[in-house]
Amino acid sequence: MDDELSATKTENSGDEFLKEALVILMQDAVQKGTDRSHKVCEWMEPEQLHEILNLKLQRHGESQQALLGYCRDIVRFSVKTGHPRFFNQLFSGLDRHALTGRILSETLNTSQYTYEVAPVFVLMEEEVLRTLRHYVGWTAGDGIFCPGGSISNMYAINVARFQRFPHAKEKGLSSLPRMTIFTTQESHYSVRKGAAFMGIGTDNIIIVQTNDRGKMLPEDLENQIQKSRSEGSVPFLVSATCGTTVLGAFDPLAEIADVCEQHGLWLHVDAAFGGSALLSNKHRHLLNGIERANSVTWNPHKMLGVGLQCSAFLLPDTTGLLQRCHAAYATYLFQTDKFYDLQYDTGDKSIQCGRRVDCLKLWLMWKALGSEGLEKRVDKALEQTRYLMEEMTKREGFCLIMEPEFVNLCFWYVPPSLRHQQNSPDYWERLGKVAPVIKERMMKKGSMMVGYQPHGNRVNFFRQVVVNPAVTKRDLDFFLDEIELLAEDL
Repeated sequence: MDDELSATKTENSGDEFLKEALVILMQDAVQKGTDRSHKVCEWMEPEQLHEILNLKLQRHGESQQALLGYCRDIVRFSVKTGHPRFFNQLFSGLDRHALTGRILSETLNTSQYTYEVAPVFVLMEEEVLRTLRHYVGWTAGDGIFCPGGSISNMYAINVARFQRFPHAKEKGLSSLPRMTIFTTQESHYSVRKGAAFMGIGTDNIIIVQTNDRGKMLPEDLENQIQKSRSEGSVPFLVSATCGTTVLGAFDPLAEIADVCEQHGLWLHVDAAFGGSALLSNKHRHLLNGIERANSVTWNPHKMLGVGLQCSAFLLPDTTGLLQRCHAAYATYLFQTDKFYDLQYDTGDKSIQCGRRVDCLKLWLMWKALGSEGLEKRVDKALEQTRYLMEEMTKREGFCLIMEPEFVNLCFWYVPPSLRHQQNSPDYWERLGKVAPVIKERMMKKGSMMVGYQPHGNRVNFFRQVVVNPAVTKRDLDFFLDEIELLAEDL
């Protein structure tokens, strides 16, 4: 009885804590975290933050008030990625319906591998995957949600290798010839990581040339495949990109598909970022030819604002390739004498055992907005990018790298002291130091966040990404004003 009273007391205490913590979540994280009158980030040096947060774990538990204080501090000192002036990553925004789905899935704590454990979510995942495949242009196929786009791209490498050499699953790398992957320098680094992780080797990634906008050149792909074969290698996969990380480039898929079909290579399309343009009648032409791919990565957690993480790996295959490639047939989980249809036990398609429910947040948001609402979200993002570009051309000091194809707006800001100094021998060296200084100032001020990077022979420049549906033209005007303000003495 004492144990029962103690357990009841603990549960009641936990319920009270949860109620108050949810109030903090709503007030501090959701409302203040998306309020323009509050900071995007409250910058602290690591040493200061260590002292404030008291991260050390102790033998004895702490009071409810102390825990709630930690919750407030965690929110206060975290970057508010849902803030309308957070332009730093390829994801941004806070969709309340998707957030509700995330809270539900965390509360239910379901592992998405068998129908007996996750009946609702097994059916839901298949419906969401079917809908995503429809927008790719496939009437049938397969797929699975993965823990991020990098893992989805690695799935493509593994499945493509299995399709070419099924015996590799049992015999291992020693049974295989030297295999080569073809991609561009603009592709996501997960292609290199995948080649290393799966024993193919980064030296066996062949870099295909791009044009001045960062798009793969199909004629060079053809040449590189022939050269690889002449050297005794076995080309097996081309990884094209729709929405490159920096420039936002879309590879010419139809022409690349022609080359892949001619040579019998697996075509994977990393549309982690750009895939959501498929929802827009106005912009889906950017991905013309994607229906000819053998696999596709699509991350709704980026442009659609679903929330991390939500990454789909999609295939038109109907032969069970994904299952055959990854299945280990664990009899304690995937028994063959269950009382229901075993096709609903989808967990053996995955390289994981425990797997988060990543479909619910997207499903609930889609139910709330409909395909029309999601299309408007995509169209608005591109319209806002166009507006920002046009406003930049009206102001001195903003120098576009190129006209954007998507929502990646890349530019230098030339402060007053460097204007009309292009002939100076140290001009580019000095310009390359401008973006890091402006970035430091904005983060310490907390006014906004935007990313910068060098790229090829270009010195540091800003990459502004508009994907948050809450962003207004006033936010974009503020962005330009703030850049000028932060750099007025440079």
